[in-house]
Amino acid sequence: MDSALAVLAQAHVDRQSRAGPRVAEAAAAPLKWDDAYCRRVAAYYDQAPLFALDAVLADRYYSFQRETGEHFQLVSEAGIEVRPWRGPGQPYRTSAELRAAVRTTGVLYVYLTSAAHGPGTVRAGHPMAEPSGVVADGVRLCHNDIFRAVHDVFGHVLSGSGFSPRGEFRASFCHLSMYSEPVHPVLFTEQIAQICWYFCGPHAAWRRYPEQKVFAFPEAYVEEFRALFTLENFT
Repeated sequence: MDSALAVLAQAHVDRQSRAGPRVAEAAAAPLKWDDAYCRRVAAYYDQAPLFALDAVLADRYYSFQRETGEHFQLVSEAGIEVRPWRGPGQPYRTSAELRAAVRTTGVLYVYLTSAAHGPGTVRAGHPMAEPSGVVADGVRLCHNDIFRAVHDVFGHVLSGSGFSPRGEFRASFCHLSMYSEPVHPVLFTEQIAQICWYFCGPHAAWRRYPEQKVFAFPEAYVEEFRALFTLENFT
């Protein structure tokens, strides 16, 4: 675990007076892996509507954008510069390579949404496709680009988690502890559910990114995700 990042993240959470486990606790919490749960989440995502944005969900996405932007500012406070990846393929082959590169260079390369899904393939009106107002190396980053960057820093780098399904769950649980509870279902749809679909969905053998959907996952799935992590041993 990156202790300096954990302290920075916890100070932010404390300023917001948010309830929940401490960031360091979430980063180290044991995971009770459940293949069946992952498959159920993938199946639900697969059959969910493509776009079901009502007023309540729109407000949650707005809060998610705002809080993610705050996390992006923390990345800068940590001395990490975010740059768009312009090379072929992914910028990092493994999470260990990601962590080592960030620690030694102070630079995080983000794999752009436009590269992952193709220009114009994310549905118009998707909240995460909207411009974030951040420009890096002349590239206007959308909200999803910003989220990918902060997930890498406060998920993978902070917790030391890998890119496997279990590693992504651990990274997501760690990062979840920095968000207000009303936006947890949004983060669940945008990260955890898509990871389940990627590894356990109908096209898992081809390892392609899922269609970018906008809908509210039932709270029961989010609660079940939290229950996969053991926190009672921490004080």
